[in-house]
Amino acid sequence: MRNKLTEELAICGFNAAAAVGKLHPETINRLFLRKDRFSFFTPVCKKLAERKRPYKICEDEELERICKSSHHQGVVAMIEQPVVAGLTKDDLEQWVAEGLTGLVLHNVGNDHNLGAIARSTAFFGARFIVISSADEEAQLTTSAYRIAEGGMEHVVVRSVRDAAAFLRDASRTLVTIGADPYSRWRIGDLGAIVREQRERLNKRLRSGRQSGFVLVIGNEETGLPEVVKRQCSALVRIPGVGNMDSLNAAQAATLFLHAAFECF
Repeated sequence: MRNKLTEELAICGFNAAAAVGKLHPETINRLFLRKDRFSFFTPVCKKLAERKRPYKICEDEELERICKSSHHQGVVAMIEQPVVAGLTKDDLEQWVAEGLTGLVLHNVGNDHNLGAIARSTAFFGARFIVISSADEEAQLTTSAYRIAEGGMEHVVVRSVRDAAAFLRDASRTLVTIGADPYSRWRIGDLGAIVREQRERLNKRLRSGRQSGFVLVIGNEETGLPEVVKRQCSALVRIPGVGNMDSLNAAQAATLFLHAAFECF
């Protein structure tokens, strides 16, 4: 829930609030928590007091009013409203230099998907997520943070206006793998495909460094548009028995991250 008067965002849910408190306590402006949560968040409260920022012991009803959710799990941290910065050339160069892996999400459609994908991204050690600035639903919201269970604190989120243009540039220095239900390649081939594409890319760049790669996930109803698929180094599908047309975007992203994990 965004507080438009203070330009703050409510981070609720125990794991999400705990991750912010542990990794980025300086971003917390105010903290509201149940009495039974105080002992765990005592270090955060001390840091807030040092910064002359308030914290308050509350009952469930007040916590629910603050975050507009019954899923607060006894704690709400108010942080400044996150702004997703546009992807820069420096960002891409840094990812390439460090050989990082991440995801490009092309209109995945909602903040729940973004939160679930951020959780999987952090779990498997991928480092960045690129979203479309035109995707008004898949944004950094209270729900996205809560569903990420603290994963948002471990990933860098950037936005692009044109995913195809970004992938065209990125594919010069990163392996780009797109999800496509009609590809002849299966997800079980992903590790071999990444290694093969890396070898080709490194030969072309005359580099002995292990390149990073990008997994490109599309909308669960329409998939990736052709203009985006054409910019991918390879396309891979998740095979099924045919009872369902596709998986949820977050489920698909998790399977791709797991399959690619050995290549990180």
